[in-house]
Amino acid sequence: MNSAVERHPPKTQTIQVNGLSFFVETRGNPEGEPVLFIMGLGAQMTLWPEALLNAYADAGYRVIRFDNRDIGLSSQVKARLNGHPLAAMARYRLGLPLAAPYTLHDMARDACGILDGLDITRAHIVGVSMGGMISQILAGDHPSRVRSATLIMTSTNSPRLQLPKLQLIVKLAGVGAKGHDEEAVVNRSLAFWKTIQGTVHPTPLQEVQERLRSDFRRSYHPAGILRQTRAILATGSLSSITRRIRVPTTIIHGTADPLVRPGAAKQLQYLVPHARLQLISGMGHDLPEPVLHEIAKSGLAMMASV
Repeated sequence: MNSAVERHPPKTQTIQVNGLSFFVETRGNPEGEPVLFIMGLGAQMTLWPEALLNAYADAGYRVIRFDNRDIGLSSQVKARLNGHPLAAMARYRLGLPLAAPYTLHDMARDACGILDGLDITRAHIVGVSMGGMISQILAGDHPSRVRSATLIMTSTNSPRLQLPKLQLIVKLAGVGAKGHDEEAVVNRSLAFWKTIQGTVHPTPLQEVQERLRSDFRRSYHPAGILRQTRAILATGSLSSITRRIRVPTTIIHGTADPLVRPGAAKQLQYLVPHARLQLISGMGHDLPEPVLHEIAKSGLAMMASV
């Protein structure tokens, strides 16, 4: 067999969890130890690089990825948001309570429900950004479901952490976004991508643009992205949960991440003393092809020791 698709033909299904429908894909050895990949804010499961998924499948694991609620081909939550996004961010920063249709705790329960739907008791967890926050909740509050945790470019979500640059905060809040046709969305997303990708291994912009077009045609639900953002803000700091993590943990972070600053990774390592921290020089808030081998090697080494 010549291609990764032939080696690991993906299978898709929908699983009903918490009154919602989730689009789930599995690949690799169906008898292998399961690895659940959890994506970040506003990103469909298609953002996981195929090369990274297939590295785990090649190692004999059962690889699972899914669209979070409110994104991709999973269910949208029918709920309106109250208040201006920037006002919500201000309340979060001040540590004030914030209303939201759901929180990251609900999204962690989604992940548990997906494992139930696949008849999986425990899984290795790989989470990126918001998915890394969900992974912390799983490992801290649902330890019986987690064999190990790989936390990539994520944080405890503490409002005391260094903020991203102001222009990123404004863009994340959706302020000034105009146009919802394909060209407008792709151009806006491409501009955002340029600000968060790394300095050493930037992905060619044509490749990024092609992926953005493909994702737009697959699904585009901007209201869901705003609700996911509100879920992060309403959840607040995860520090007390992160302190309870006892499963083997690897933390991976780029030194050039402008969105979730490298100091967040160091705080995670402090709160999870047994965790291994790997800083990747020049990596931003992205998963560029040249560093995928390094990311997979680090995660697989830790998982093999469990």
